Amino acid sequence: MNPDELEAFRAEVAQWLAEHCPAILREPRADPGALAAAEQGWHRQRAARGWLAPTWPVEYGGAGLDPEQARVLAQELRRAGARPPPISAGLSLLGPVLLARGNEAQKRRHLPGIARDEMRWCQGYSEPGSGSDLASLSTRAVLDGEYYVVDGQKIWTSHADQADWMFCLVRTDPDAPKHEGISFLLIDMKTAGISVAPIRLISGPSAFCQTFFDGVRVPRENLVGQPGDGWAIARELLQHERRALGSIGRGDLGRARTLPELARQQLGAQDGPIADPVLRDQVAQCELDSLALRLTMARAADEAAAGQGGEHVASMLKLWGSELTNRRHELMMTLLGADGLGWEGPGFDATDLRTTRQWLRAKGNSIEGGTNEIQRNLIAKRFLELPQ
Repeated sequence: MNPDELEAFRAEVAQWLAEHCPAILREPRADPGALAAAEQGWHRQRAARGWLAPTWPVEYGGAGLDPEQARVLAQELRRAGARPPPISAGLSLLGPVLLARGNEAQKRRHLPGIARDEMRWCQGYSEPGSGSDLASLSTRAVLDGEYYVVDGQKIWTSHADQADWMFCLVRTDPDAPKHEGISFLLIDMKTAGISVAPIRLISGPSAFCQTFFDGVRVPRENLVGQPGDGWAIARELLQHERRALGSIGRGDLGRARTLPELARQQLGAQDGPIADPVLRDQVAQCELDSLALRLTMARAADEAAAGQGGEHVASMLKLWGSELTNRRHELMMTLLGADGLGWEGPGFDATDLRTTRQWLRAKGNSIEGGTNEIQRNLIAKRFLELPQ
């Protein structure tokens, strides 16, 4: 696309956003109920244009944009103050893998619903005895005619209690080396033999669940790729997951309030610089690091679209993003002081309580998607090529 066409596309996007993006989505402290209703309508409007998955082909529910157009769309969304698209297991993780690995029937069956964010997916990877050493998983799938019979257990399955489908790693060949005997199945969560039990986190109610499989019959056609391809597919999907988890460090994804807002509120600097020089420096550095992360993620996306970059990039983004979000939340708790000690009940500001719970939840960011220790090992061995 030539520069004039690209600028015309930018103008079209800007005009559409001005006409359709609800003002409430740009408010940092919008009422949660009103915000949820507005976000639902907003996602439907974007989905109708294919803008939740803008680079996907039109026949699979996307908008068919090229990388330059997708970058312009992202820029205009940020300029308009619109919230970013949802980070979901279907849209952010499975969709890109199905585009690359799924057969035509699987793409046409699942991708349009994912692109419209209508079908909810969950991820069946971790098990009670298989976390960082995921390849040791023991959930088995035995072929019986045209069905795989699945038995086992998954843990930390986000939104399993609300999901329509699960993409799941299962062991189809117990005699093969552990990385080679794993396959990738798509499982309808309404299938008989599946039971789900929610897990409560330190931060209160959570999306995490345990999922149990007892003789679950999954059609053979739901196998993605070939038997034994599961580990290779899982590694590809984990790159998308780590990029998505890295984005939490940007500081603009549904926080109760921004760090500068909290600093000005707590330190009484509404119309001038923060008086405390140490805290002023820490807030400024955190904001600069967030900006650097956003720009690095944009560059990484451009490189990926051009077939450049590598596996280490996702690990780097996940590592830095999760550590940055923990640093931000620790600083917010420092600013809140005693106001950050509340849990619930009268006498506490609702936004302060939400900030406290977000601080507690952020502790898990360094674990999910592969622990930060694992990410350091991957970067050291595969990118820096350091000795064992």
